[in-house]
Amino acid sequence: MTTAAVVDTKQFRRVFGHFCTGVTVITTIDDEGPAGFACQAFAPLSLDPPLLLFCPQAGSATWRRIRNVGVFCVNVLAEAHRPLSRVFGAPGADKFADVAWTPSPAGTPILVGALTWADCRVEAVHPGGDHAIVVGRVTALGECHDDGPLLFFKGRYCAVAPMPSTGPPEVVDTLLAWPRHTDWI
Repeated sequence: MTTAAVVDTKQFRRVFGHFCTGVTVITTIDDEGPAGFACQAFAPLSLDPPLLLFCPQAGSATWRRIRNVGVFCVNVLAEAHRPLSRVFGAPGADKFADVAWTPSPAGTPILVGALTWADCRVEAVHPGGDHAIVVGRVTALGECHDDGPLLFFKGRYCAVAPMPSTGPPEVVDTLLAWPRHTDWI
């Protein structure tokens, strides 16, 4: 029998703060109106079928609304969206009061200026400690824009200059499209 190690939550946060992530805003709409939250715990999951995942806090009011309505939109933020990320990353009454958006095909909010977006329906939910692991089936995809992404690293926002799009893609650009999927995990 093994004993679980005690891990300091501050150290856990510091260690994994060294893993750079993109920033998304997960949105939905219901009878109460639009809702959304900033989310770093997001990843594409599968090409066939097209699935992605995100991990909201289990007790989040916005997550409850997403779960109840069953549809959501993933908005990938551009580097100019630091203020927008702060709005959706903090508790507040009407986060959409001064935010421009248009409805996706499912009616969920697409934030104006997002690098791209994906409309999804909730496919599965799994427990993940103090978070939920939400698997979404992609039902529609947005166009991609050339702006740089908004990134989060060591507890701060950061941005990078976009790489030139000439020449063949790098291996890391093709992880999901890699033809020899058995070469990977």
